[in-house]
Amino acid sequence: MSQPAPISLLPQRTATVPFQTYKRSQAALARHRLYPLTVYYAWYAIIVLTIALSTTHTWTALAFFSAGCAVWTLVEYLFQRYVLHGRFPPDKGVVRRFLHERLDPLHWDHHIRPFDGRHISGELKDILPLFFVAAPVSFLFPVYTVPVMLVGVVQSYVGEEWLHYALHFSNSRFPLFRRMKKYHLYHQSPQGIHKGFGITTRFWDGVVRYPIPGNGTPIPKQELK
Repeated sequence: MSQPAPISLLPQRTATVPFQTYKRSQAALARHRLYPLTVYYAWYAIIVLTIALSTTHTWTALAFFSAGCAVWTLVEYLFQRYVLHGRFPPDKGVVRRFLHERLDPLHWDHHIRPFDGRHISGELKDILPLFFVAAPVSFLFPVYTVPVMLVGVVQSYVGEEWLHYALHFSNSRFPLFRRMKKYHLYHQSPQGIHKGFGITTRFWDGVVRYPIPGNGTPIPKQELK
């Protein structure tokens, strides 16, 4: 994979468009990309959880759902670090063609233009090939086990996509959210691009010693609005 272009925290836009106007339009674009994904996986979760919780294994189902949420945090970290930020040989091998080009071919563009709505959110089609394989295989096991764990994984994925959207566009003053926002926007900067890969949690950054020190360096106030 070629080296990424020089990165800037400021979005590329015409000088005549006020930043807040540009930001609102890109937020709307990003939201509309997330709606189909959210609805699809929400209905899948409702159906599977309704069946699983109607059995006599309610606590087992809840335990597997929680395990799926925890598994997602590791999947998110590994994908961010080794796929979205990975370096691949120039040949069109399976890893490069499918994992990077198929799932997120524009991640470097997201770092170059962090408020571009086309690169903030995933789309329904992104992980459908994986889901269409994983979902039927999961039903080889009792519905209150692996199928529910998969629900936890995909719902956490949806939650992570909305959180990523919020970290770029939300104006929340909630202290924890502000810390998460500064942490992520520092990752978007040139000095933080190879650190702070976690979005939903910093846990795995700490485990592998790739965290951003403290809460990151100060981010321009314009970017935190």
